[in-house]
Amino acid sequence: MDDDAARVLAWAEWLGSHAVPVFSVVLVALLLVATMVLVVARRYGGRMVVGHLSRTVLLSICLVVGAGMLMAMAAVFAEMMEVFQADEEIGLFDSRLTETLSRELSASTLRVFGTLTHLGDPITLTLLVVVIAVLLLVRRQVALAFGWAVACAGGAVLNRVLKQIFERVRPEHDHGFAVADGYSFPSGHTSGAVVVYGMLAYLCIRLLPSRWHVPAVLLATAFAFSTGWSRVFLQVHWASDVVAGFASGLSWLTVCIVAMEIAQRNPRT
Repeated sequence: MDDDAARVLAWAEWLGSHAVPVFSVVLVALLLVATMVLVVARRYGGRMVVGHLSRTVLLSICLVVGAGMLMAMAAVFAEMMEVFQADEEIGLFDSRLTETLSRELSASTLRVFGTLTHLGDPITLTLLVVVIAVLLLVRRQVALAFGWAVACAGGAVLNRVLKQIFERVRPEHDHGFAVADGYSFPSGHTSGAVVVYGMLAYLCIRLLPSRWHVPAVLLATAFAFSTGWSRVFLQVHWASDVVAGFASGLSWLTVCIVAMEIAQRNPRT
């Protein structure tokens, strides 16, 4: 075994042995970053100059850029697939981390993350999408309801397409705290949570008083991050599946929010 592989295995072993403290520290750091991003966006976002382009042109540009982002992401995923084998670095990291977690995590920890993972269950997210869509329509927020539905449904379709393209097998798991089938890459729970809770935070920012904006963003960040890494803790996904789920979910979420902002702020057609 070469030095690089040995370092990868050692890092995976350490991370698996300190999984809960590392998760907690990273979560707190992400909440701080999310707060800072929201503060900066509120201070400077309104000063963004889009020139004299029409809304149609701006939306077209957004879609083209978004398609480019998704194509680039798919290309990166394709490159990743070449190093998913058990004797390559990503494959070594994934395998050793999963093995260490299965050995180190207690039943009580698995039970906690087995509960958290339901935040990203398809039935949970679907019910949330339907309820929010109905509430928006009742409030006559037709454009927001349409954008919400397209963003959430589109994210689900994108994840399903990616799973069918890559056809990665899940890690074995028999602890009984979670059951998952189907292909593994990228994590659907993760990307779904990022898109749905991210869009919900965006709607809160658009519709609720400013005092609710920070709590909405923090809750969305905590829900999405906890859902994603619960899949690794429960050993129903490889770590790289979850990283890819965050990447695909954030890419799609960004495209959808930017498109909705352009449609809202630029009345010219």
